[in-house]
Amino acid sequence: MTYDGTERQAAYLTQQARQIVGEVSLGEFSWPVRVYYEDTDAGGIVYYANYLKFCERARTEWLRALGVEQDGWLDEKIGFVVRHVSLDLRAPARFNDFLTVTVVPTRIRKVSIECVQEVRNVNGQVLCVAEVKAACVNLATMKPVAIPGPIIEVLGRGS
Repeated sequence: MTYDGTERQAAYLTQQARQIVGEVSLGEFSWPVRVYYEDTDAGGIVYYANYLKFCERARTEWLRALGVEQDGWLDEKIGFVVRHVSLDLRAPARFNDFLTVTVVPTRIRKVSIECVQEVRNVNGQVLCVAEVKAACVNLATMKPVAIPGPIIEVLGRGS
């Protein structure tokens, strides 16, 4: 079988996921990301907006590791939407880099979750810091609603 970069990354991420999913140390969750060519600009560095994608993936996997499967809540018309985000871009990531994206919840309120996320390279250098506030909404009305009790319960244990 001929392996291309996509299959190699899938194998790497699967291996990494087996090692880290469900492990939250000192309130920090980590998720591995590999930089694809499609993530970069003409200069071969990660286009700034793609850090948002990396952070979104890590938040989704953090919730999954805590046992919160968002598709079940979507069936109930409950979802999380990013209300505010700020990015501090400190150094570039490049094509084919292995990165680690962290999630540290900093505040859990009735209708929102706030967290700080970092994107680090294999040397531990912080490349990007994101501050994210996500609101829980009724997807039919797009109005804020209280985060469901079962989610609050696992967030309290995992943060």
